[in-house]
This record gives sequence, C-alpha cells and structure tokens, in this order.
Amino acid sequence: MADIIYTGIATSTGDGRAGGRVQTNDGLLDLPLAIPKEMGGPGGATNPEQLFAAGWATCFHSALKAVAAQEKTTIASSTVVAEIGVQQTPEGGFGLSATLRIALSDIEQAAAEKLVEGAHAMCPYSNATRGNIPVVFEVRAA
Repeated sequence: MADIIYTGIATSTGDGRAGGRVQTNDGLLDLPLAIPKEMGGPGGATNPEQLFAAGWATCFHSALKAVAAQEKTTIASSTVVAEIGVQQTPEGGFGLSATLRIALSDIEQAAAEKLVEGAHAMCPYSNATRGNIPVVFEVRAA
C-alpha cells in the first residue's frame, strides 16, 4: 500500500445517527446528527449520507478540475451534485447507491463525458466505491 499523505479524523459520540454528534479532531467540523424524517427519525440535523454526499461531490469536483487542467480544457463553470441513496438489502441490512449529476458550461458533451471519466478514475471516493455500490453519472454540457 502507498504511503498515506493525509488522514481525516472524525469521532462520533452519543447515539450515532440517532441524536449523536460528529466532530473532527481539529474542531472544524462539529455537527449534531439525526435520522432523516424519510427514515422515521426527527430530522433537523445532518446524517452520514449527507456528509458522504458532501465529501464525494467536493472531491469529485476537485478531480474534475484537475483532469481538465491536465487536458488543457477550460471549463467556464461547473457543479457536481452527489445524491447518496439508502435502501434495504435482501439480507435485512442496508446498502448505498449514488447518483452524481455533473454540469459543465462552454464544453461539448463528448468532451464533458471524457473529463468525468477521468475524474472518476482519479477521485478517491470513486475508487473506494467502484464495484461496491451502484453509481450513475448524469453529465450535462452546455
């Protein structure tokens, strides 16, 4: 395994997603947690799926920008929306799925799709989930 260049550290306390709290070791992230209303909880606080979506969207967006720079492709504006779904498995547990919606302006569709393919190869979240959860990419170029 390659040398680790950074380690993000977060600690969950209390009752985890059911009213607990999550905090990073540097204190920059300190959030209450709650089960979403859609899953029978009270809502009103963040949850692990939102945190995962935020991390993947941001990381993928950075990878997209890096691939564009490597390809010497200018992107006027871009957004990445990550949607993380939770579903019950046949075994009675829970699984995840993901949809990444990528919008790029001032670029042809084929070029946008090529950049997304490169970002998917570079992004650590994509690499961690590849083959483990269903992932759908929706790429919109304008």
